[in-house]
Amino acid sequence: MKKGFVFIFLLTTQLSVFGQKKFVTPFEKSLGKQTATYYETIAFYQALAKQFNIIILNKVSTTDAGLPLHLVIISSGNQFDVVKWHKQGKLVILINNGIHAGEPDGIDASMMLMRDLASKKIALPANVAVAVIPVYNIGGVLNRNSFSRVNQEGPESYGFRGNSQNLDLNRDFTKNDSKNALAFAKIFHYLDPDIFIDNHVSDGADYQHVMTLLTTQHNKLGGALGTYLHNTFEPALYKATESKGMIMTPYVNFEEGNPEKGWSAFYDAPRYSCGYTALFQTIGFTPETHMLKSFKARVEATYTLMQQMIDVGSKEAVALKKAKQQMITEVKQQKEFPLSWKLDTTSHETITFKGYEAGYKKSNITGLPRLYYDRLKPFTKQVNYYNTFKPEKIVTLPQFYIIPQGWWSVIERLQANKVMMKKVERDTNIMVEAYRIEQYKSSANPYEKHHKNFEVVVSKSNTTLPFLKGDYIIECNQRANRYLAEMLEPTGDDSFFAWNFFDAVLQQKEGYSDYRWEDVAEKYIAEQPLLKQQLEEKKKADSAFAASASAQLNFIYKNSPYYEPAHMRYPVYRWNP
Repeated sequence: MKKGFVFIFLLTTQLSVFGQKKFVTPFEKSLGKQTATYYETIAFYQALAKQFNIIILNKVSTTDAGLPLHLVIISSGNQFDVVKWHKQGKLVILINNGIHAGEPDGIDASMMLMRDLASKKIALPANVAVAVIPVYNIGGVLNRNSFSRVNQEGPESYGFRGNSQNLDLNRDFTKNDSKNALAFAKIFHYLDPDIFIDNHVSDGADYQHVMTLLTTQHNKLGGALGTYLHNTFEPALYKATESKGMIMTPYVNFEEGNPEKGWSAFYDAPRYSCGYTALFQTIGFTPETHMLKSFKARVEATYTLMQQMIDVGSKEAVALKKAKQQMITEVKQQKEFPLSWKLDTTSHETITFKGYEAGYKKSNITGLPRLYYDRLKPFTKQVNYYNTFKPEKIVTLPQFYIIPQGWWSVIERLQANKVMMKKVERDTNIMVEAYRIEQYKSSANPYEKHHKNFEVVVSKSNTTLPFLKGDYIIECNQRANRYLAEMLEPTGDDSFFAWNFFDAVLQQKEGYSDYRWEDVAEKYIAEQPLLKQQLEEKKKADSAFAASASAQLNFIYKNSPYYEPAHMRYPVYRWNP
């Protein structure tokens, strides 16, 4: 039987089942022991959209698994015009589920939440629209097992972290190696959400909290929006969840059972979901339920948090959207951007942490000391939380970037993220500022399909270069300014250069035979007294160089017109006419 017929049959079967059971989820039917499969999830939303006019289900592009990425949208008044939403001041919330398919809490919690909103069991505020990606890592969810999440309590079976390319999709938001990430970018820029939620399950220490929360780092978000998030929205959210009996704590990020030292906020680089949304002035939250709590408790906590996010978002809609719009305006005019951030260890907040006493005992396996947490000894302590980051590596944007059309893989990613650009209309020479890669290191081991470049050092020079009709000019006066800085400046921590998109320029394409170059070099250096002087001075200063014929010949070559100018020249150019 063909795959398409199998899929249709499964969906039809599930539609029938859900119609009979009045939208009871597999999670509920199993009393909190099972998570819905991919097919059960999509069938559930198919049936829900058929039953209630307030909800729709769309297909958006495809994924690495060959199956479409779905988007569920619910909006009061049966109105699904995103442009009108924003004009009317409606708050837009985007929820992502199953990015790590072994962490399925959000999948099941969102099914129940959307059902309860559609059926009006709970009220959907008139000024809020909610969009849900039911299953993001479809390939991972289809790769079902019961063993890969060894640290986690339930469900009985679940998906796998890697997607159909074995990629961690929560490292792919800017490099876009997966079709999933490109589909996500399409959804994100279509909705332009005010709030983004990416549901996860934590790993690490043991403690009493069921829910921990990773929030877009407020200094990195910056401006009025960062201040509003930190001083107003986040405190209101914590207060709201506490009123429902759920005591949250910031994402727990300490080691070896020693919270007394406090811990730092997570550094959400652009590759991560909340780091990515911050590039476009959207506040992001990564709920991390505690792995050692029951699956039932985790799903219920995720439901509670999303429900309160809607309620707080509704109350704060005017203020949040005002701060966001102010930030958008500022970014369009902003010229200086940091490319990295450093934790400020001199500044901290004090938070309440409910943990368990930790200690060491003899391991029954190794006979050596092992860490354990004693749940019979709970505690509540005030601990230091370091949530201030200072900017580093400040870069000033040019008036324009110019990218030759040959670097289409980068251009496609820029276009997917709604970067405004125009084409060079005719072949022309332009005086630009060009970077040269002077130093860099590459990781010895692969990381998400790449060997990342780091510790990049560049030099700059002004040079006139030919550009062809069809090359791209990007003006730096747009909402994507921060994205452009992070991705196009080669010293950025998560730049396209860091992710190897421009590694071809690091390889010299032409060379020489020593015996042939000896003759040409001798004639050339005789006509270049300054270069000859530099050669002699370098020989005197560097004994190893003086003892190496190849090194001396290469020195002359790289300082001659025979050396290819494109070698080590970064192919994104800065233009300030």
